[in-house]
This record gives sequence, structure tokens and C-alpha cells, in this order.
Amino acid sequence: MTGASCSKNWPENLGPVLCVVGARPNFMKMAPILRAFAGHELAIPTRLIHTGQHYDREMNDRLFEDLRLPRPDVNLGVGSGTHAVQTAEIMKRFEPQVDESGASCILVVGDVNSTLACTLVGVKKGVPVAHVEAGLRSFDRGMPEEINRVLTDQVADLLYTSERGALDNLRREGISPARVEFAGNVMIDSLIANRQYARRPAEILEAAGFDASIALSPAGYAVATLHRPSNVDREETLRPLLETLREASARLPLVFALHPRTRGNIERFGLDALVAGKRIALLPPQGYLEMLGLMAGARLVLTDSGGMQEETTALGIPCLTMRENTERPITVEQGTNTVVGRDREAILAGVAEVVAGGGKRGRLPELWDGHAAERIAAHLAAWLAARGGRGT
Repeated sequence: MTGASCSKNWPENLGPVLCVVGARPNFMKMAPILRAFAGHELAIPTRLIHTGQHYDREMNDRLFEDLRLPRPDVNLGVGSGTHAVQTAEIMKRFEPQVDESGASCILVVGDVNSTLACTLVGVKKGVPVAHVEAGLRSFDRGMPEEINRVLTDQVADLLYTSERGALDNLRREGISPARVEFAGNVMIDSLIANRQYARRPAEILEAAGFDASIALSPAGYAVATLHRPSNVDREETLRPLLETLREASARLPLVFALHPRTRGNIERFGLDALVAGKRIALLPPQGYLEMLGLMAGARLVLTDSGGMQEETTALGIPCLTMRENTERPITVEQGTNTVVGRDREAILAGVAEVVAGGGKRGRLPELWDGHAAERIAAHLAAWLAARGGRGT
């Protein structure tokens, strides 16, 4: 048990907090929360539940090691499936954990299927649910993550936000501000805590069999990632994106960390030639510390990842988001992010600006200071203590 067995100060009438992770981004958000809970004056007891939604064993092991996360108390081993199948299977396997643990609270992070599934179980069992990273909206109901966000926030008891604008979204949806606490960004807690351990870009490239001079050249390099189904699952969208990235690599060498989904579709559609050549370094999926090192050393990041929009803002690295929208508008308003969609001209113009010595720099948003998890721990402990025991 992550913390429940060693807590000396936690009220006897309160059970542990069940902390849920399911996919890669959850791990980065949960690591600082678990440390903050353990370091709180009440030594908040926890049980770490891994749903197994992210089922790549090697990547799981690397992430837990990189983030200094304790091993899960339970792995539900759900694996892949359609959204309906995966969500239902998580609910079936998570419910006994709630019953057996006597949990005082369920804490979920982000917007993956595990987030919504475990929230629904908690609400129906009468166990309070706290959602970290609440109120973010892309306003695109075609994104499965958007549905998970909206539904989770509607029924969760406590909503911890990472930017002040999230409260406006929640108010528009009829959610009382009394349920909302602005805590800051736990993703940035992880980044600040691990920056000193980030891998050196030259070493990463050399280990992958590429010329390390890409990372050492004064001209620098760009990092690219693509993984969203809307970008990579159809040839008619993936091909022009890869063609644009190839053009971009002629101006700035590209380090392309390939998601398994993306690599599989490149092979399926016969697009390998578009990502071949000396100006493109194709890497397998990278660990957290490797990606952190690559981003920190880059002149530019091109991505469709939500988390990387936040990380590049914290690092002061210009970011071009290859999506039509973002649920993290503060990275555009205050940070280093520019939403360019799949517009070839906009992407190449952004690359040209960086090559010419420009690029968006921005500033660090409010409460992205490395202490968000500590604020969550303090608020949640006080809220649970005031509330009493389970079901009250």
C-alpha cells in the first residue's frame, strides 16, 4: 500500500485516498501529488490504482522509474478496446477496489477513459471524487477527451483547476464555484522536479544510432510528435502532415519521436519515404526524462499533444500545435504556443520564424510554480477532515 499502512496522523474515521492512473499523461500528474500527500503533516494515506489502460509494459516501467513513482498497489490490467468496452471494463474492475479499501476519496487526473470510468464508480458508490486538471475545454465534442472532461466535472465533488479561465468554463456549465479550487498545474510540478535529471539530447540521438551533431549544432533542431487519431488514422490527413514536416526538416533538422499508432499507420499507408533522410531522426517512444531533455534543448516543438503545450510554455520553447483547437488556451494567451492546425503555410511560417531567430516566448502562467500538488494536498486534507467519514 502506497501510504495507508504508514500514516500516523490521519483521522481514524477516514480511509485512504484512491489515486487513479491509466495512461501516460496521468503518471506525470500523479507523481507530485503522491509526494505531496506523503509529505503532508497528516501523512495522507493513498492507494495507487493503475487501470492498465496504458498497457505498454516497458514504457510503464520507464515512466515509474523516471518519475520516481511508487509501484501501483493494484493494476487492473484493462488493456485496449473501444471506448465503450474500455470504460465499462475499468468500472467493473475498479468497483471492488472501492468496496475493499474503505476509501475516503477517489482522486482522478486528466481526461482519459480511466478518469471518467472511476469517477462514475465513485459517484454511484457515494465516495467523494476530486478531479485534478478540471475545467479545460477544447469545445470540440468530436474529441473523446472532451466528453470525458465535461462529464467528469459535472459529477465530481472537488474540481482542481490549473488556470483561472477554467472556472469560467465550469460556470457556463452550471457548476458552482464552491466546488472549484484554483491549485495550479501539477504537470509543471513534475517538470520542475525532474528538470535536473533530464537526458542530454546528444546522448539520446547517439543511443538511437543518429548523428549527435544534430543536437550540438548552433542551428539547433525541432522536436515533433503526432499521435491523435484525427491526425494519424487516415492517409488523407497523415500524408500532408508528414509532407509538411519533411519540408520543415529542410529548414530545421527534425527529431521525430514516433508514437506506436503513428508508426503503424505510416507503415500501413506506405509513407515511410516521407520520414526518411539525414534531416529527420526517427526515434521510438521516449521516456519522460528523454522527452524532457529533447524539448528543453530544442529550438521548436511541433506537436498535437496537450501536455507538451504546457511543458514548452514552462520551458520557454516555441510550440506549434497541429490541431484545430486547444483545451489549454493559457498556453496561447500567455505561453509559447501557437495553434496552426494542419495548415501547411502556417506550420512552415512558424518554422521560418524560429530559424530567423524569432519564435514565441511568452511567460510562465500563474501558479505554475512547482507547488500545485502541495496546495491540492492541503485543501483536500482539510476538506475531508471537515466532512467527516465516508458517506457523510
